[in-house]
Order: sequence, then C-alpha cells, then structure tokens
Amino acid sequence: MLELVVATNDFDPNKELGDGGFGTVFHGKLHDGREVAVKRLYDNNCRRFEQFMNEVAILTRLHHKNLVSLYGCTSRHSRELLLVYEFIPNGTVADHLHGDRPKPSSLTWPIRMSIAIETAVALAYLHASEIIHRDVKTSNILLDKYFCVKVADFGLSRLFPTDVTHVSTAPAGTPGYVDPDYHKCYQLTDKSDVYSFGVVLIELISSLPAVDISRHRHEINLADLAINKIQKSAFSELVDPDLGFESNLTVKRMTTSVAELAFQCLQHDKEMRPSMDEVLEVLKRIEIEFRED
Repeated sequence: MLELVVATNDFDPNKELGDGGFGTVFHGKLHDGREVAVKRLYDNNCRRFEQFMNEVAILTRLHHKNLVSLYGCTSRHSRELLLVYEFIPNGTVADHLHGDRPKPSSLTWPIRMSIAIETAVALAYLHASEIIHRDVKTSNILLDKYFCVKVADFGLSRLFPTDVTHVSTAPAGTPGYVDPDYHKCYQLTDKSDVYSFGVVLIELISSLPAVDISRHRHEINLADLAINKIQKSAFSELVDPDLGFESNLTVKRMTTSVAELAFQCLQHDKEMRPSMDEVLEVLKRIEIEFRED
C-alpha cells in the first residue's frame, strides 16, 4: 500500500489518467522501475467492493496479449481498494478519435482495421472463457506505443456458463453502447458484447462519437445514425472522408464491408447478430483482401 502511495506521489491529481464510474486511475512508477496504472476505487460507492472483487476474479483467470494485465491489488480488508495494472502509454481509441488528443489522422485505415481485429480477438477469447465484458467501448480499448490493443475495465464483466442461454441482470454499461434487446428484456448474452462492438466498428470508420446530443434527435445514438445511412447505402455520409473513402478504392471497399458487418452486429434482435467468432472471421477476410490489393 505504502509503495503505491509513493509511486503515485500520494495520488497526485497531475498523475490522473482517467476517471470511471467506480474509481480514478493514476500513473505510477514502482521502485523496480515498472510503470503502472493504479485504480483507486471510490470510498463512497456502495458497489465498489463488488466491482473490486469481480475485476480481480476475472483478470486473475485470464491471460491474453490483447487484454490489460493485472499486476496485483490490495487486500480486500484494506482501508483503500487499489488495483494495479500494466501501464499502457498511448491512451485509448476514444482519446485519439474524440478526446483530449483527437488526432484521427494518426489512426490510418490500416491501424483502425488492426484495432478492430485485435479487439475482436480479445472479445472472442473472453467469450470462449465464458466471460461477457458488458462495457465494450472505445474508451476501454487501450493502445500501446505500437497501436496494439489492450482491452481493459472488467468491473462490469460477468461469468457466462456455456450451458445457459442468458443471465438475467439489470442492464449496465455506457449509453450509446448498450444492447437494446438486453435493455428491454434484462437478459444478458454474449450477443450484448457483439452489439457494443458494432458501435465501436462504426466509430472506427466514421470518427464520430457514440452519443452526440447536437445531432438530429433520431441520430443522437451513433448506432441509429449508422443504420439509417447503411440502409440507404449512403456510405459516403458515414465514413470519415479523411480515411480516403473517395480517393482510395481499396479503402472504400473495406470501409463499406466493415459498415455492413457492423450493421449485422447492430440488429435489435440478438438472434440476428453474428457471434464474436463469426465477426472476427469476416474482419480477417476483409483484411486479407486489403493485403492482396
């Protein structure tokens, strides 16, 4: 505990990396030289202990190159509940698209395609491990200095045994990403992550945020905007023009294919959505097509 206080300079606000529903994340440096991200859970949140134990339980059983690694945590009996993760230096996909460091131009189309594939790989791995992330969004997709993906934040994740069809639970997640079928029926399935990933795909091709109240009321949610444009085959009105949609035939074909895949993920009826394995297969096929051109 003392080492983490020292590592973060007593949780100095200048070292703050981000703020979530359950806690604040600080940058720190351990005495052995390792850089870490320390999540300090809020004292006044009645669900903090449940979230703490849930994240520890999930991450201690998972090991994958596209998932953020948990280095350790304080005892559950500690006065402070702290989680210590590997530090990922390049921010989140949301940072690059919409946040304090919005440089959509730094995310070229090949990089965005790689982000989509690596995120799909991570989610397919989670589903194979009987885990639903339940809060898939661009601010939970971290990027290392090579723009490789590390999916983070498992506080809302749930174990999902393969012998059940759904888990009944109150809807949780982030506005703009929450599966409408889950929201309506209170039945969580792996297809809920597929829906959220569909929104991420649309963000990657459009550079638009998942929710924007300045848009027309029928298009405040990016998912609704995308479905409207795709149904009209108005891909040029959806894809970020800076990606080269009009000038590069390969980019035009690939972004159109990804938009069509996202459309399948965003179906309101979860039975109509592909599985994460099927999504990954299609993305890999689109990328191979790109390499061959």
